[in-house]
Amino acid sequence: MRRFAGLLGGLILACTLSPTLDASELLPAADLRAEAEQAARAGGPLIVLYSRADCKFCKAIKRDFLQPLANDPKAGRRLVIREIGQDRDTPLSDFTGRPSTHAKLSAAEKIKLVPVVAFYGPGGRKLVEPIVGARLPDFYQSYLDDAIEQASRKLKQP
Repeated sequence: MRRFAGLLGGLILACTLSPTLDASELLPAADLRAEAEQAARAGGPLIVLYSRADCKFCKAIKRDFLQPLANDPKAGRRLVIREIGQDRDTPLSDFTGRPSTHAKLSAAEKIKLVPVVAFYGPGGRKLVEPIVGARLPDFYQSYLDDAIEQASRKLKQP
């Protein structure tokens, strides 16, 4: 009985810790047209991370830069951040509302190497050049901040 209680306690502990283990996860893109419009209404770009499950640099970009940005109360109100798995067949609606998958959209966007952080406006309009690769970690936050600022300005232009 003690052994069973110990196993049960371990399972309960593991279940309560699991949300913190995946703190670097981003919401997967589901409806790009709606997500881009939501971001534009809030005054910012739709930020999309193209990634792969086996990409350690993708995990680092999520954990160190995008997830903290998504959790920041000030930035989180004006930015919509989503993830598209280049290696996943997760269904989604593209920028025109047509059904697609994460893998098909990655191919259509000509994503070869990951991570790629792209910045979109309504209709899938590309607002600035995407950030390709992990670049220099010490400067990545400034690359990201600059791209968000430029994309937000461009979003306001007709």
